[in-house]
Amino acid sequence: MHVTLEQPTGARLITADQEFALPATLRYTSGDPLAVHLDFPAHATLDGEAATWTFARVLLDEGLRAPAGPGTVRVRPCGTSHTYVEFHMPEGVARLRFVTADLNRFLTRTYTVLAPDEETVGAELDRSLATLFGGRV
Repeated sequence: MHVTLEQPTGARLITADQEFALPATLRYTSGDPLAVHLDFPAHATLDGEAATWTFARVLLDEGLRAPAGPGTVRVRPCGTSHTYVEFHMPEGVARLRFVTADLNRFLTRTYTVLAPDEETVGAELDRSLATLFGGRV
C-alpha cells in the first residue's frame, strides 16, 4: 500500500511589478518515491485548469540550502526565511516564494514515509514485478 502526504501551503507569485498570493498543495507519495508534486487549483492558474509540477525530492532538499536545479524547475534560498521555486517554460519564468519552514516541514514528513537512502527505483521495480508475477521474481 502506498502512503500519500499532502500539505496545503501558500506561495507568493513574484512578478516584475507586484506579488500575488497563490494557494498550493505539496504532495508526496511512496508510489513515486523520487518526486514531490506541487499542485495548483484551477482558480490559481492562467488557463483555469488545475496544474501539477513534479520534480525531484532531492532538488527540493538541495535547494533549501543552496541554488539547485539547472533544468525546468529551480530551487534556491531567498534569505533565511524564504525559498524561491522557479518554473522555466517557453512562455517565461514563474517565480514563487515559499516560507522555508513550510518546505522543511513537508520534506521532513516525507522522510518519515521513506528515507532518502531507501528511495531507489530498483526496489520499487522489484516490488512491482513481484506483485505482477505472484512473488516469483
